[in-house]
Amino acid sequence: MLAIVVSLLVLMLLAYRGVTVLLLAPLAAALAVLLSGDAALLLPLYTSTFMAALSGYVLQYLPIFLLGALFGRLMADSGAAQTLALWIVRNVGERHAILTVVLACALLTYGGVSLFVVAFAIYPIARSLFQTADIPKRLVPATIALGSFTFTMTALPGSPAIQNAIPIPYFGTNAFAAPGLGVIGAVFIFTAGLLWLQWRAAGARRAGEGYGRHEDAAARDDDQALTQLQQQTLPLPLALLPLLLVVGVNALLTYAVFPRVDLGFMTERFESLDPARLTGLWSLIIALLTACATLIVSRLGHWQDLKESVNQGVFGFMLPLFNTASEVGYGAVIASLAGFALIRDAVLNVSPGNPLISEAIAMNVLSGITGSSSGGLSIALQTLGVDYLQMAQQAGISPELLHRVAVMAAGGMDTLPHCGAIITLLSICKLTHRQSYADVAAVTMLFPLPALVLVITLGTLFGSF
Repeated sequence: MLAIVVSLLVLMLLAYRGVTVLLLAPLAAALAVLLSGDAALLLPLYTSTFMAALSGYVLQYLPIFLLGALFGRLMADSGAAQTLALWIVRNVGERHAILTVVLACALLTYGGVSLFVVAFAIYPIARSLFQTADIPKRLVPATIALGSFTFTMTALPGSPAIQNAIPIPYFGTNAFAAPGLGVIGAVFIFTAGLLWLQWRAAGARRAGEGYGRHEDAAARDDDQALTQLQQQTLPLPLALLPLLLVVGVNALLTYAVFPRVDLGFMTERFESLDPARLTGLWSLIIALLTACATLIVSRLGHWQDLKESVNQGVFGFMLPLFNTASEVGYGAVIASLAGFALIRDAVLNVSPGNPLISEAIAMNVLSGITGSSSGGLSIALQTLGVDYLQMAQQAGISPELLHRVAVMAAGGMDTLPHCGAIITLLSICKLTHRQSYADVAAVTMLFPLPALVLVITLGTLFGSF
């Protein structure tokens, strides 16, 4: 157990210092193996356990990562993301700067646009709105994080975020799992986070803080980026159509098409295939593919460089995919060590009568250690997914509720200071942890965790709905 704990601490510390997970995950796994006294098994554990888990994850989720990254790039380069953001600005207004930014981020991320693309696209708009409203710039990262990193990523049913797709093959669910509970959790996070940010802005206004003084060079760059965004627009219906297709096609296939089609013929050729456990992933893949194709066709003749947009989108998926896959490989090696049996039993026995509590704790801890909701979720399901499903079936808990709790829990402690997404967001906003992290932590951890407790309580009392 000590070997595993030391390995996890090294992983967290070096990740915070910016060491790439592609190198860090196998080295941390090797450290755990050496400290546990299994040095003779180091190479076979790497080739047969680490690489097998990594390649299995890539095989399963490569289309989701690829199409998601491509869709985000196409939305940005076509002007669709900018059109939607500016439309919200015009309709909600500069007087409600915080609400405007949160809604713009939420619309884009729920529609399938990568949170990193959203952060780059929305930041110039947010900076302009906050400066006009004289709201401290230090609140910009937290405002973007509330709209991008929380309820649209983990709670809202149908979200095409990779976090919402990861549990599908483990539990045989779909992206719309436990929709009622997901909506309740999302409303709680959105409302509490918005009230927090408005309270913080009001406090700064009473103290006479204002927007603050920032470097002129950075401000000029931001103004140029905003001008460029305002020039890259297209008709609103055309900008909204791809987002509607992502959610609509996914829902149509999930509830109307696949349930009515007999897929038994597939098992004649692929004997180990279980179509019922994969239709949720297939629906999401087809929805993203349809949205990408629609964007390309609808803007033919208007692209500055379509080939470059497609290439950049496709290249953009590789690092997130292999980062997460490396963390899954690390988790597989840890799960193979003798000490993990004690940790697994301790986690599974936290609440023997309610596996939702144990699941929530495991997802939160692993996401916090890895600094990644998708990484922590993947490791937890890789090592404990089968156990949780069996426990849920014995307790009469639906897989849909198990799915929603797992995803929301992964979005709890994942935004600790070493989280790569937080570091990137602060870099985009040209701010530091000291200036902005406290408010980021509040909206990404302080409120998602009570929302998770609420969903677990309602799910335990009334079941999945």
